[in-house]
Amino acid sequence: MNRSVMVAFGNAVWSQLHIRLLLLTVLPFVLSLVLWGVVLWLGLQPLVDWLQAFFTENNHFPFAKETMESLGLGALYVVVVPLIAMWVLLPLMILTALVFVGTTAMPIIVRHVAKRRHPSLEMRHGGNLLGTLWLSTYSFVIFAVLWIVTLPLSAIPPLTFIIQPILWGWLTYKVMAYDALAEHATREEYRIITRRHRWPLLLIGAITGALGAAPTLLWLGGALSVIFFPLLAGGAIWLYVLVFVFTGLWFTHYCLDALAEYRRTQTATPLPGVLKDIN
Repeated sequence: MNRSVMVAFGNAVWSQLHIRLLLLTVLPFVLSLVLWGVVLWLGLQPLVDWLQAFFTENNHFPFAKETMESLGLGALYVVVVPLIAMWVLLPLMILTALVFVGTTAMPIIVRHVAKRRHPSLEMRHGGNLLGTLWLSTYSFVIFAVLWIVTLPLSAIPPLTFIIQPILWGWLTYKVMAYDALAEHATREEYRIITRRHRWPLLLIGAITGALGAAPTLLWLGGALSVIFFPLLAGGAIWLYVLVFVFTGLWFTHYCLDALAEYRRTQTATPLPGVLKDIN
C-alpha cells in the first residue's frame, strides 16, 4: 500500500482520538437522527405497504422465495418486503449523513488538521458550501443509479462486500477530497491533486467503504426486529456518521500533505489565478 496513504491513516486514527473530534459526531448524528426519525415515522409503513401490494399483485413472492432459497437465505423470505424497503432507503440515509458531516464537521476537521500538521499552509479558499452541496448532490445521483443497477448483484453475499466498497469509494473520494481541499487549494491545485492522486484517494475511499458494511448490516438488521428497530436504526446512523468523520480525517491528512508537497515543488513558478474558485 502507498506509504503516504498509511501515514495519513495513522495520523487520522490519532486525530480521531482527540475529544473535540469525537464530539464532532454529535451534531451530524442528532441532525440525521431527527430527520430520519420523521422520515421513518411518516414514510416507512406506507413504503412497506406499497411494496407488499406490488409483490402480491404481480405474484412476485414465489419468485422471491425461490431466489432467496437458492442463495441459502430462505429463512429471510418472510421479511423480504421490509428488507427491500430498508435497502431502498439506505442510499438516502448515507447521503444525509455525508451531507451533514460535510457541512458541519469537515470545516472543523480541516482546521484541526491544518493547525497541527500544516500551520503555514496558505488558505486560498477555492471551495465553498454551495460547492459541497452541489458536488454531494450530483455525485449521489450517479451513486444512486449505480446502486440500483447493481442491487440484484448485491443480494449475493460475496458481491455485496465488493460492489458496496467500490461505490462508497467513488462517492467518498469525490465528496471528501473536495471538502478537504476547499479552504486551502485553488481550482487548478484541486484538479492537479485529485488527478495525480486519483488511485490513492480511491483506495482510501474503498477501505472506508468497507468500514461502511458494518452500519449497513445493522441498518438492514432492523427489518428482522420490530422491537429493536429504533435502536438498530439509531446505531446504524451513528456508525455512518463516525465512519464519515474518520473518512474526512483520512482524506484531509492525505490531501493537505499532498497539497503542501505540491506547493514545495512549485515555489519557483506560482500558479496563475490563485484566487479562482474550485467551482
